[in-house]
Amino acid sequence: MKKISLGFAFLFALFSFWACSEKEVDLPKPQIDKLYYFKDNLEGWQVDFADLPRTGQEIYELDFGHRSLPEPLDTQEKALMIQGHNRSDDLFMFAKKQIEDLKPNTDYEVIFKITLANNAPESSIGIGGSPGGSVYLKAGVTLIEPQKQADGDSLGYEGYTMNIDKGNQAVGGADMQLLGHIGHNKHEDFVYTIIERISPEPFIFRTDATGKAWLIVGTDSGFEGLTQIYYDKIEVSFVEK
Repeated sequence: MKKISLGFAFLFALFSFWACSEKEVDLPKPQIDKLYYFKDNLEGWQVDFADLPRTGQEIYELDFGHRSLPEPLDTQEKALMIQGHNRSDDLFMFAKKQIEDLKPNTDYEVIFKITLANNAPESSIGIGGSPGGSVYLKAGVTLIEPQKQADGDSLGYEGYTMNIDKGNQAVGGADMQLLGHIGHNKHEDFVYTIIERISPEPFIFRTDATGKAWLIVGTDSGFEGLTQIYYDKIEVSFVEK
């Protein structure tokens, strides 16, 4: 009886192994993560501004740089600061960076996680809109370099628009998705506060034969005052479809 039991056990184990081997196993999809923390420098990110006139930009108070976080945050930590006064009622402030190590001719699901500091509450009231709830954060990936371009027709004056489809204010476009607004909801005071915004759904992107692409992150403003934000971290995950 013992030999029969052992033989049955061996056959049962062999059958179980064969059955498992016939099943499809869901392996993790290949993933590439890009992490930018801005502790020591801007890590190759470039900044520019669009949706504004070509002349008279001095009243827009445009500025950017590698700056210390403002109080009451940790001033020993540095971030990518971008600021502008939205006198055009549609100022777009953006940062971009080229990456070169994606797989050629490959479909990706892209997830953004952006950590930034802003001082405006979500429900605050300002000129033309809320300095928190009416300044919209967007992110995307493009094959061509995102750039401002001269345009006098759509703006009604000689100005700069974008050469990509970013959408407009609260609406995303083909090249950028809306992640939300930059207003915080931890309290009602105008105090610099760290917030996080994550892609509400994967952004779908396909590489070309080079495997190169451009990351772009920016704010599309409906608030007609001064906005100053600090990008503390930009994290991007590319997951093969």
